Amino acid sequence: MKDQAETNTTLDTRIYTDFSHLKGLQRQARKLNFLPRHNSKSILSGRHGSRIRGRGLSFEELRDYRIGDDIRTIDWRVTARTGVPHVRVYAEEKDRSAVLIVDQRINMFFGTKRNMKSVTASEAAAICAYRIFAQGDRVGAVLFNDTEVKSFKPSKRVQMVEQIVRELSDLNLQLNSNLATPKKKMHLNHPLEAAARLVRHDQLIIVISDFAEIDEATEQYLSQMAAHNDVVLALVSDPISLQVPAGVQLPVSDGEKQMTLDTRRDVTQQTLQKSFSNRRATVLNWQEQLNITVLELNTAADTLSQFMQAFAVRR
Repeated sequence: MKDQAETNTTLDTRIYTDFSHLKGLQRQARKLNFLPRHNSKSILSGRHGSRIRGRGLSFEELRDYRIGDDIRTIDWRVTARTGVPHVRVYAEEKDRSAVLIVDQRINMFFGTKRNMKSVTASEAAAICAYRIFAQGDRVGAVLFNDTEVKSFKPSKRVQMVEQIVRELSDLNLQLNSNLATPKKKMHLNHPLEAAARLVRHDQLIIVISDFAEIDEATEQYLSQMAAHNDVVLALVSDPISLQVPAGVQLPVSDGEKQMTLDTRRDVTQQTLQKSFSNRRATVLNWQEQLNITVLELNTAADTLSQFMQAFAVRR
């Protein structure tokens, strides 16, 4: 699969993303940072904004109080126990970790205009990985499809970033609507659980998915992460999920069976629209409920351009 990703020059990058395509996003990703600009043209305008913490402080040592020390740094418990004033000394963190959680399940292998959802998700992940690495921060990831979850601890090594992007392209190239779907579907909670084992405090967590298969436990995982970290949800949507067309026949497949959804029947069209709308509303409501940021990515538009609209562009 790796050789295919490196040598296939005829690959349709709207359907699949190989390593060279994702690597090609590295230079353009430098134009971004992850601070919402909040102007009238931003796709985050009018929504709850990010509370990106930036770099924080890490504990360095506990020592005796010295004249000139800030009394706010006194550790009163140690002082009371020893009878000698002690202060806690902190050092500014020089870098920050980020963890990307990227969905490459069979439900992402779908698109009606421009890109497959799996392609948009892969491009978004590569853009984030290269931008975070370029600003000197650690990059980790949890990549998953219908059968496996691959975890990568945050690292500042360029080899790790390349490995994450390469593994992501391999998962993407494995997608095929003719493959049999596992009897037990991969629930989004499984990679979230894996990510929880990697995440500490004051990190940036970016979940890139269409958020199929969510429940109350999903909300709990995100809430726990958001309590001490910045969480950004990149909701990948196809235009058809925003407005299901009436009067058409839509061939769909779960990877094992294929059927046709006939939206000429009002009940079918309305049921599909309600399902898509409810899922989108649930994810958007997490902005206020969980105090996180939601970025919508549409498969019909260029992925990098959508990031530029949502976040400040470095001049």
